[in-house]
Amino acid sequence: MKDYLLELVSGKTGYNSKLNAMREYLQAYILRVMHDEGVFRSVAFLGGTALRFLYGLPRFSEGLDFSLTKKPPVAFAALVKKITSELSAAGYNAAAVYSDKKTVNSAFIKFSGLMLEAGISPLKSQIFSVKIEIDNNPPKGAALETQIVNKYFPISFLSYDIESLFAGKLHALLSRRYAKGRDYFDLGWYLSRWKGIEPNFKLLKNSLQQTKWNKDYPQKSSWRALIRGVVERTDWKKVKADVGQFLENPGDLNIFTKENIARLL
Repeated sequence: MKDYLLELVSGKTGYNSKLNAMREYLQAYILRVMHDEGVFRSVAFLGGTALRFLYGLPRFSEGLDFSLTKKPPVAFAALVKKITSELSAAGYNAAAVYSDKKTVNSAFIKFSGLMLEAGISPLKSQIFSVKIEIDNNPPKGAALETQIVNKYFPISFLSYDIESLFAGKLHALLSRRYAKGRDYFDLGWYLSRWKGIEPNFKLLKNSLQQTKWNKDYPQKSSWRALIRGVVERTDWKKVKADVGQFLENPGDLNIFTKENIARLL
């Protein structure tokens, strides 16, 4: 399996392209292990990586984000051990650092020597990591659906529906204290792909309540103006600096400009 990854990466040109290809393949491998362990019977896949795997978002994503949909929580320590065991059996030098706190389980799956083997770094000591995070106390109100994806491996996912995923993106835009460029790129992508899209307002309100929102809650009649205000106040140089390295086609930033996203809103 590692030989396939090295061949995949060798066919890419440039540091970011190689790194993104390697990360995405390893994400898919980890997702397949999680699927085989039955994780998606009670855990939903969400976030930027879910958008890419399920809907073809034209940017790469760093981590794997999930929400618990029914109790009991996943036996996280055992899951992390299984993931590292499977990766080791496939030829990777893999280890994990993890925290299985009650509210959020998080782990970094660390790969030693892989950056050198893949021709991405000249340093054998450079570590590459994939982050996994499971929210065991997510806001209520998400609508769930099951989808099958064949991206390197056939996998069946439990995920939020598109309106619920969009609510998560709006929550990030409204609540994040800094400009994360990927949020703004994703917003433009949502608005251009699904004309007339509306968020899951119940989930959005519950998400904002959970993060101590103290203003009027977004409504059907107000959310676009509210988000447009956020877009227009944002430093677009910071947006470009953050998201550019993750794009399949960096030229997309000439389409998803501040002005164009404001028009879509």
